[in-house]
Amino acid sequence: MSVEHYENFPVASWLCPAPLRPAVVAIYHFARTADDLADEGDAPPAQRLEALAQYRDDLQAAVDGRPGSGRWARVFGPLQAEMQRHALPPRWLHALLDAFEQDARNPLPTDRAALLDYCARSANPIGRLLLHLYRVGDAASLQQSDAICSALQLINFWQDLSVDLPRGRVYVPLDALPRHGLSIEHLHHSVDGPGWRALVRELVDWAAALMHEGAPLALRMPGRLGWELRLVVQGGLRILEKISAMDYSTVRQRPVLGRRDAPLLLWRAWRMAA
Repeated sequence: MSVEHYENFPVASWLCPAPLRPAVVAIYHFARTADDLADEGDAPPAQRLEALAQYRDDLQAAVDGRPGSGRWARVFGPLQAEMQRHALPPRWLHALLDAFEQDARNPLPTDRAALLDYCARSANPIGRLLLHLYRVGDAASLQQSDAICSALQLINFWQDLSVDLPRGRVYVPLDALPRHGLSIEHLHHSVDGPGWRALVRELVDWAAALMHEGAPLALRMPGRLGWELRLVVQGGLRILEKISAMDYSTVRQRPVLGRRDAPLLLWRAWRMAA
């Protein structure tokens, strides 16, 4: 499955048991399509919000077991079947739409709490839906899943500064700017410099702490789910390493994982399990 756009979604790979793959793919296409409605193209915010409202109506129709508009039949047909098969909790699907509606409005995050609130709707529901498929629902696992998913979302933010800031997408806590000699004006002219690098370093450390907080979940989960989570954790940490290696200059360029990283990620995932 391609995850080039909706990057925080765990891949429905060979590690995922075959009976669960249709549900993972259905959730992915639901989220990916909503993400496009919120963020792709040149439509004004009001038009995006109207489309998302119609999309939510079709989600509720799928939840209720009734026909939707038919506009997104390729999304909601499979999703409705998997919701019935696995009793997927609709609240997490609605939470994702809440996050996409926020994206369409594009507010500035005031502090870390605002960013975590966004992650609680944009990323954490994915982890909770996947744990539901594996019938995992204890409080400790859910809390650690939220930490991993929030960390992945934040890592994506710090990785994508060179892409997001020129588009007017700000995912930096505003209250952190003065500590590094930056202001809101710097968000519009994101010229690489010591202030930006110090800020990104602070944010990278935050994301790393969150990832390490959630990492024990990967060691507790059995079989393929455990290995999938180990690779997810190590992939996120590897991106943070690359940001560090480039002296935190992600306002200038975007670090990515490549095929050459695969052996290292596999080794580190195995070492986690040892």
